[in-house]
Amino acid sequence: MKISCINTYLCSFMKVFKFGGASVKDAEAVKNVGKILQKFSGDKLLIVISAMGKTTNALERVMNEWYDGKLEEAHRELAEIKNFHNKIIGDLVGGDLQNNYHDVDNLFIELECNIENAPVNKDYNFLYDQIVGYGELISTKIVSIYLQSIKMENRWLDARNFIQTSSDYREAKINWDPTLDLISKKLLPLVNRQLVITQGFIGRNERNNTTTLGREGSDYSASIFAFCLDAESVTIWKDVAGVMNVDPKRMSGAKIMREISFNKAIELAYYGATILHPKTMQPLLRKSIPLYVRSFVDPDEKGSVIRKVDKTKEENITCYIFKDDQILLRLSSKDFSFIVESHLSSIFSMLAQLNIQVNVMQNSAISFSFCATYDERKFATLIPQLKEFFILEIFKDLTLITLHNFKGNELPDILKDKKILIEQHSKNVVQYVYQ
Repeated sequence: MKISCINTYLCSFMKVFKFGGASVKDAEAVKNVGKILQKFSGDKLLIVISAMGKTTNALERVMNEWYDGKLEEAHRELAEIKNFHNKIIGDLVGGDLQNNYHDVDNLFIELECNIENAPVNKDYNFLYDQIVGYGELISTKIVSIYLQSIKMENRWLDARNFIQTSSDYREAKINWDPTLDLISKKLLPLVNRQLVITQGFIGRNERNNTTTLGREGSDYSASIFAFCLDAESVTIWKDVAGVMNVDPKRMSGAKIMREISFNKAIELAYYGATILHPKTMQPLLRKSIPLYVRSFVDPDEKGSVIRKVDKTKEENITCYIFKDDQILLRLSSKDFSFIVESHLSSIFSMLAQLNIQVNVMQNSAISFSFCATYDERKFATLIPQLKEFFILEIFKDLTLITLHNFKGNELPDILKDKKILIEQHSKNVVQYVYQ
């Protein structure tokens, strides 16, 4: 799946930049994005942008209220989202919004029409993607309009015209052949000519319906575009100085890891490092495309780079990865028999049907425990199913901490006053689920 570039000069400076919600959370943040892009005015750039601030969370609330028949609440929430974006536009381009604002307004009109009446289709995941995906469309329109206002010519493109997916709503899989064909033939010539602004997180299936790639999926979108464009690099602009060994908001003494191998980054993402989407690495690894993590607060800092690295040269630093909002389910059989393969098969079948990812699991002769990120709707379906066959203990509001490359033998200080419900050790990793 290698794209050949006829004009080496045109491809040699192509970069993909991704800006997350925090980097476009208000007017000043959007202006800062413009300043960063001006530093790279000589490069061929594709810009992937997430929804503004906490818009995805707000649209999820709209979705849930609409789905539950609370139409008045849904419209009230949507009005707040619209006011939030209107203020950003007003602060960016002044009081006269008539020339370009209609593009954004049309998107809000579509959203308002979508939730006008209670949904007939009761497929929650399908409806979720049709509503929540608007966040990225609106944010990219606003950024594109602003860049035009400061004389930065750009082309706004709908990512759904290029990212082709399965119909696994909320967790869509990429259909690589049509995606590669569209991006290499249709998008590549456009990026070679001008700055292109597009969305992360969203795609389209064969039925022409919007799909999403999973929460925080914009990083993955950036790597998909980079792979198909044969980009020189991907840069993810964050509110931190690079990839750190621990979230500085959770623990003191955080250190920046300047150079990380693809394999280590994949492991960290798998265990839940929030700075990286778990699927982001694989397309970049296939073509050895380096991934830079840099600060939009201090864009002159070099940040971190993820690329092919000799393991002997990699810094062996312990990484602390936190996952909040965890739920632990402990199952035992009703007839006091052992937990055997048939039990596990039925449990994992239920989990697969609801697309619930297990973060930690532990079994003994008489019980099976697993920890997952809590999703109210999914577990409202799962728990009654499990109770039909098993005695169930449920623990909520837990945290999972993963210590990657942990060298100590004693319990880390951060856990010494916590109630630990699961402790699991492997060669290089220790995990604790605690209250």
